[in-house]
Amino acid sequence: MINVFIVDDHEIVREGLKRILELEPDMTVVGEAGNGDDVLKGVTESNCNVLLLDLNIPGRQGISLIKIIRKKKPKIRILILSSIPEDKFVLPLLRAGAMGYISKNADMNELVIAIRKVYSNGKYLNSTLTEELAYEVLIEDIQLPIKLSDFENSIMLSIVKGSDYNDIAQELSVSSGTIAVTRQKIMKKLNLKNNVQLTHYAFKHQIIRY
Repeated sequence: MINVFIVDDHEIVREGLKRILELEPDMTVVGEAGNGDDVLKGVTESNCNVLLLDLNIPGRQGISLIKIIRKKKPKIRILILSSIPEDKFVLPLLRAGAMGYISKNADMNELVIAIRKVYSNGKYLNSTLTEELAYEVLIEDIQLPIKLSDFENSIMLSIVKGSDYNDIAQELSVSSGTIAVTRQKIMKKLNLKNNVQLTHYAFKHQIIRY
């Protein structure tokens, strides 16, 4: 039996998901939470094996929450359910321990398929996202003169793609101040002065393509 724990800060969303999933003969909802603290308590006390996790919830959230959950309950399969565009920062989420990512715009049949996929220890991504991640993994093998952390690399890519600090902060579940400070660290590491030079660096070393 697939024991699902639902995490979303909107009660009406949780209730809707619960009713749909419990129509499936191989699924049951064993718990729910609306914030990060309740998630940690819930997954510890319940016998869930699949965690359906919204990224934007009060309290602990995002990559840090995924890492904590994986440390406490390493056998839980985490499926991200979010309204954040699917091509944004999925690789760091997978590295942190998530096993799949599905948009809130997806239909319910796709959600059920995704849950079954991660339960069977597979990873669930749509085809477009799979191709994008394949490229991201490929460029990691390129020997760069200076190594950035995953977090720094995600921020650099977003800056180069034209995202502003507030958008990046929201997508990574950190403050805009953290983004600004991290950008300064990136500039110092790479000995660059502005975003134009950063963009040139990214293209020169094939971190991003035209």
